[in-house]
Amino acid sequence: MPTHVIENNPSDERGTLLAFVEAQRGGLRRAVLGLTDEQAALKPSASELSLGGLLKHVTQAERNWLLLAQDRAEEAGHDESEWADGFRLLEGETVAGVLARWEQVAAETEKFIRSVPSLEDTFPLPPAPWFPADSRVSMRWLLLHLIEEIGRHAGHADVIRESLDGKTAFELVALASGEDGA
Repeated sequence: MPTHVIENNPSDERGTLLAFVEAQRGGLRRAVLGLTDEQAALKPSASELSLGGLLKHVTQAERNWLLLAQDRAEEAGHDESEWADGFRLLEGETVAGVLARWEQVAAETEKFIRSVPSLEDTFPLPPAPWFPADSRVSMRWLLLHLIEEIGRHAGHADVIRESLDGKTAFELVALASGEDGA
């Protein structure tokens, strides 16, 4: 991770976990810094992943996990026929629009996590072949899973961005902070 997560209050576990989630989000946001929507849609490797598609996927994934934790219905994107559309920007979708949506989702996540009585509160996992039947997970698990999920895709984004124009995560941190980065 090219940025350091500051623990402002060692007794605020929620704040620390939320800061790690935000640090991973930052890696993905920086990966599209200075790119056009067309560049963000490019797939410079054998993978079908693009930077715009990764942004869209993590936004939907975070939102769906939040809805599950709130015992609300998931949004679209889990139907097999639509699965691939969750990894690419469709007609009318833009990087700026996805980033704005993700900002809303991130605020909802923080507000919800700050409002739950305990990180030990649980919610049921959805039925899926990869989850044990009738399993429940904690809010702490949710935050750790978001760190894992977003971090995995931030790594993909690093490789894609470097393949597009040679910019590394460290250069993008410098660019985002107003330094030259070259």
